[in-house]
Amino acid sequence: MSSHIQSLQQKKLLPSPPDFLTDAVQYEVIMGSVAYGVSNDSSDMDIYAFAIPPKTMMFPHLRGEIPGFDNYSVQFEQYQQHHIRDAAALGGKGRVYDVTVFAIAKYFRLLTENNPNIIDSLYVPENCVLYASPIGKLVRERRQLFLHKGCWAKFKGYAYGQMHKIRTKQPEGKRKALTEQFGYDVKFAYHVVRLLGEVEQLLMHQDMDLQRDAEQMKAIRRGEWTLPQLEDYFARKEADLDRVYLASRLPNAPDTDAIRQLLTDCLEQHFGSISEAVSRPHAAERALDEIGQVLQRYQGKV
Repeated sequence: MSSHIQSLQQKKLLPSPPDFLTDAVQYEVIMGSVAYGVSNDSSDMDIYAFAIPPKTMMFPHLRGEIPGFDNYSVQFEQYQQHHIRDAAALGGKGRVYDVTVFAIAKYFRLLTENNPNIIDSLYVPENCVLYASPIGKLVRERRQLFLHKGCWAKFKGYAYGQMHKIRTKQPEGKRKALTEQFGYDVKFAYHVVRLLGEVEQLLMHQDMDLQRDAEQMKAIRRGEWTLPQLEDYFARKEADLDRVYLASRLPNAPDTDAIRQLLTDCLEQHFGSISEAVSRPHAAERALDEIGQVLQRYQGKV
């Protein structure tokens, strides 16, 4: 089974993809309105993926480069292309793709930060998973490892961002037509409600169904909510979620050691041993470091 990105690359539809990308994708999903259950036949297809670059790209020091002195000759964090049209898709009707591929290290960092879009990518419905290697399946299975109470600040911040766009962004193109039809941009509005509903699930259940509120979001996209209704919903939901946050059983912060170990396991499953690239202190050394840090904090208080 090959990834959809590999298929697009073989059709020569991806502009200037990295040479290694064909065989590097480990996990690939449909995002956007399709994943949230509010799409229509004209919806573009948003594809998110993560890939494992070659070892010397992951660990530039293996090429003999000295950080701070040499310019890293080859780096990869992210490949992104919008409005890729496959004219042959859908029986000749054509389909437009937006493609984003993250290097696995950046993907893990964004997950650890509880970036809403990246967290969502691990919770898409099974029918939105286009491709998953054994490594991709492992990360999806361990998705709860990344969750912590910091998700509230992140998701709320993204929801605030959507509200700010509703109030200030000058609409263009299709978005302008939406604003003229409904009095405000209903696409931004449904994202506000979506984000608040998602973080509520994470805080309360440590799990998430991206399509739980699909009918509510469809109603908003149809213009059945007024802007004052949305403003009132946002204010009430924010207050409710502040209380949910305090009662949540999620950890206060990410378990970075466990996440780093998962990342290491993924890389070793792909490359074999990476002992020459990554230093992993012995458990006793880590314990001594932790004791030293505690002593330093204690001495600072005396």
